[in-house]
Amino acid sequence: MAQKMQFLAEDVAAAHEPSTAELKAWFDQHKDKFALPSRYSFRHLYFFPDKRGKNAPDDAAKALAKISGQPEDSKLAASLGDPFMFQDYYGDRTPDAIAKEFGPPFAVALEKLKSGSWQGPIESGYGWHLVFVDTVIPGRIPAFEEMEPDVKTAWLAEQKAQAWQKAYKEMRAKYTVLLPAPSEKEAPTPPPPTTKQVPAPSGEGLL
Repeated sequence: MAQKMQFLAEDVAAAHEPSTAELKAWFDQHKDKFALPSRYSFRHLYFFPDKRGKNAPDDAAKALAKISGQPEDSKLAASLGDPFMFQDYYGDRTPDAIAKEFGPPFAVALEKLKSGSWQGPIESGYGWHLVFVDTVIPGRIPAFEEMEPDVKTAWLAEQKAQAWQKAYKEMRAKYTVLLPAPSEKEAPTPPPPTTKQVPAPSGEGLL
């Protein structure tokens, strides 16, 4: 019954076609839901701890001194790092995607780097890296016109959820839930009766 009521409530909510003004007003109140994250493109040099041991971060720092001012595709830079199991260049990646690939600390450190030069070393879940940030596209909140179809989809989902909650509360208010009495095994055992101690009369006043 609850599922049937849900379908009916959602059908009623979907029957209302919102106006552009109505959607825009809703969008203005929920802009954060549609925020576009920053995106980064970068190249990195990898320094493998299993190969270099504790010297990996120092080796990366020494390599940085040699390639300072070198371009992103410098042959010298490529000769100083170790082979990486995945990509050497990552284009148009969000912080969340970078965090999934390299770990959250790496993503946080990358966001603080300036574009246009080799920087680091910074640590990831794989080891140490020198990073050349190529481009940064700052995050932004798009205009309503860019997102109108998505706004309508999100608005409709909210209307369906609200309609279902309202229908459920109205249906729930019509019923009283009766729970069965506990069985003898489940019933709590009453505490034993207490015996009140009455002091014996003293021998005073007796013949």
